[in-house]
Amino acid sequence: MKKINRDHKVRKFHQAKWDEPIIFELSKKGQRGVLPPKVEEEIEEAVGIGLSRIPESMRRREEPNLPEVSQHIVLRHYLRLSQETIGADFNVEIGQGTCTMKYSPKVNETLAKMNKITELHPYQDTSTTQGILEITYKLDTFLREISGMDRFSFQPGSGSQAIMAMASIVRAYHEKNNNTHKDEIITTMFSHPSDAAAPALKGYKIITIYPDKEGYPDFEAFKAAVSERTAGFIIANPEDTGVYNSRIKEFTDLVHKVGGLCCYDQANANGLLGVTRAKEAGFHMCFFNLHKTFSTPHGCGGPATGALGVTKELESFLPAPIVDFNGEEYFLNYNLENSIGKVRSFYGVPQVVLKAYSWIMSLGGEGLYEVGKVAVLNNNYLFKKVLEIKGASAPYIEGKQRIEQVRYSFEKLYEDTGVTIEEFQNRMFDFGLHFWTSHHPYIVPSPFTLEPTETTSKEDLDEYIEVLRHISKECYENPEIVKTAPHNSVVHKIDYTVLDDEKKWCPSWRVYKNIAK
Repeated sequence: MKKINRDHKVRKFHQAKWDEPIIFELSKKGQRGVLPPKVEEEIEEAVGIGLSRIPESMRRREEPNLPEVSQHIVLRHYLRLSQETIGADFNVEIGQGTCTMKYSPKVNETLAKMNKITELHPYQDTSTTQGILEITYKLDTFLREISGMDRFSFQPGSGSQAIMAMASIVRAYHEKNNNTHKDEIITTMFSHPSDAAAPALKGYKIITIYPDKEGYPDFEAFKAAVSERTAGFIIANPEDTGVYNSRIKEFTDLVHKVGGLCCYDQANANGLLGVTRAKEAGFHMCFFNLHKTFSTPHGCGGPATGALGVTKELESFLPAPIVDFNGEEYFLNYNLENSIGKVRSFYGVPQVVLKAYSWIMSLGGEGLYEVGKVAVLNNNYLFKKVLEIKGASAPYIEGKQRIEQVRYSFEKLYEDTGVTIEEFQNRMFDFGLHFWTSHHPYIVPSPFTLEPTETTSKEDLDEYIEVLRHISKECYENPEIVKTAPHNSVVHKIDYTVLDDEKKWCPSWRVYKNIAK
């Protein structure tokens, strides 16, 4: 029997591939997975058929267009799709960059699946939900300590929704204070795109600060942008490049002087836990993505929460309700005088809150600080090794370390070999690994954004690095194998021009059918 060389980090991989139709194409009229029993006569006599309780104006004129599929076909369909999926528990997941895919402890999943949690209903009387309200309130107090803020809401369902809530609070605050002249929001090019998009939806003019030659937000350009019209400043720090702006207090001080509000996009705080806080940096608001920093599953793979924190002066503007404690019982406080109203149904996702609470409780203060240190250590080990790969570079702050992630560039590799970053990405899938490029538009040429977090071992990092090195070697010696990838994966070739043509977008089955015509 031939001995397998386990020292070789580039593993053989071949993903299951099914010629699987989408669920609507599997639909057949009359097929059912479950046949619910008819309503008993006594119940119908007492309460009617149910439909009669729904106002006429709210009733459907026709049945919803849902697929009609047997239980066996549904099971087979989704099992096949699961075999065609790469996920955080399946592979070395450091390639998602700003979206942060870290390991979620399975004991926390077990806690969240307890029937005491899954059978909760948001309309229950609070006398029956004291446990989850206590956990929610205590998680609030944990995040206050971590950030320096004075109160948190768990209502926003994502980081982008938390940014929208921050922009809404900025508008409500200035309207209350008759600051009608304040109609501008300042952000930076390498902050998350939602930091510009959300306030734009609220009607603000967006001023974008570009980086200086070192990659930091240009302070002189920022000084010129700040004026009496500045309503607020929204920034991620470190930015999506992994560059941390140590002068951030100088930026926020300028905004304070003109009466603007400073909002911190701290969706990912992996490298900052126990090191810096939003309060000391001069921010009035911040948010954490519990599905990034605090190890609940990511929003694209489960429910998400963008925990929104504010200083005392802005507490009354938070979306209602928030969870309060009167010394004897926990309750839902709707009495927020200037509340922006709900940004999501009810008051958050209790399973996500429980998982984040459990993660923090298991680590404690020292453990959270250790998370920050290891995340930075892992990232800078990866940083050093990636820069040794032929064709790779990391624009900005040359010679200095990054925080928790890096936006790299394969511009040199592309110039030398003609292999695009998307083709390199497709080849990564052939080894069962994920590889994210960047937000559009590509400001860093041929970008790829990696973030190992604190949960990745050195062995995992070495495996990922060896695959990068292997594909780089292929690009220079046999570029055709990369250009024609994937070979072992189910990922299909993507025509990236469709991103610029909204007529080719397929957000629904109905739109897909219209395009297919």
